[in-house]
Amino acid sequence: MANTLFFISLFLIWVMLLYHMFLMEGGYLHFRSFEKPINQWSKKMDNVPSVSVFIPAHNEALVIEQTLRAMSRLYYPKDKLEVIVINDNSSDDTGVIASKFAERYPFIRVIETVEPNKGKGKSSALNAALADSTGEIVVVYDADNTPERMAVWYLVMGLINDPKAAATVGKFRVINAAETWLTRFINIETICFQWMAQGGRWKWFKVATIPGTNFAIRRSILEQLGGWDVKALAEDTELTIRVYNLGYHIRFFPKAITWEQEPETLKVWWKQRTRWARGNQYVVLKFLSQFFTLKRKSIIFDLFYFFFTYFLFFFGVILSNGLFIINLFYDIGLTVGDIAIVLWLLAFLLFLGEVMITLSIEKTEMNRKNFFYVILMYFTYSQMWIVLVVWSLLLEIKRMFTGQEVQWYKTERFAKQSDKGADE
Repeated sequence: MANTLFFISLFLIWVMLLYHMFLMEGGYLHFRSFEKPINQWSKKMDNVPSVSVFIPAHNEALVIEQTLRAMSRLYYPKDKLEVIVINDNSSDDTGVIASKFAERYPFIRVIETVEPNKGKGKSSALNAALADSTGEIVVVYDADNTPERMAVWYLVMGLINDPKAAATVGKFRVINAAETWLTRFINIETICFQWMAQGGRWKWFKVATIPGTNFAIRRSILEQLGGWDVKALAEDTELTIRVYNLGYHIRFFPKAITWEQEPETLKVWWKQRTRWARGNQYVVLKFLSQFFTLKRKSIIFDLFYFFFTYFLFFFGVILSNGLFIINLFYDIGLTVGDIAIVLWLLAFLLFLGEVMITLSIEKTEMNRKNFFYVILMYFTYSQMWIVLVVWSLLLEIKRMFTGQEVQWYKTERFAKQSDKGADE
């Protein structure tokens, strides 16, 4: 029995590893080809649509100035651009700083959230901006983002040249990657599992997921969907599913780049990633219960991907590790020790190869220091994710049974060191 369970767990682990290798190949191919249509696409950018940029902000005094400085430099006709800072129940100088930019730049303005949605989280803030804006295209940035000068232009370009696209998604880079060992791990994670996973899924299946920042979506789609789900901690993933169910797709166009801040301490990382994991678990459970009413096959494929990632894959890892540890102290008849070591070694080498090949697409990231960080990452950061996902699932199960209201956690910010990306 123990051997059977062990092989089932290994099967689950290796399915995910091989699938990510497949995505990495697709992501690399997308990297080699995504810029080719830009010259042709540019010909349709003579009469661009109006754009509303939403920046939800709750106690963002440390970062909002730099973010708005980047917004002031955006390459887009200013008579067709409005940048809206949604000051959501801030107790610091967020509103004061944003108002100074609004006084200086006519296309920047500040709105305040009101009861009963005041301080309820990102989705509520975005819905408030949707009701108080006019742009044909809505672009969302987090308050710690410094998009490159052409970012919004490229996001809109993707929509203009793809009528079946409801949204265009760019890529994001880590602005504080060199600050701590944790931000170095997150930088590697971002390049591999955001850049390559998005690129691979778009290349092979024409599927992409809306992230929390650096994306553009048609206002008509948002209004048809009724805005953002205020109960969803991962409002981006939840919105993705509903967009696909309308019959549209989401284009991944990594030419649109933003630089964002990542957690520099374990405490902040744990809270942020717990929200992400719980949010995605909520989405999976919400839409799997509607499985037979979903219209689009691409949604079902994505739901199974998230289900496999947040449930089956981690279940396989925990099961295999648990059986191995138990067998060290009690004889449960586990006789696959040598096979387990060989498979573990192959999995580690596959992980190392995938990550290093992926890092090669960014000129500054393929270096000796990152090579050692990738090795260390496998034994530390990757294992932390296992514990986090289990904890998140327990919290989500508790919420479902108790009916408690979801509490939104706003990621703590750190003072930025540079304006990297704003002028590029």
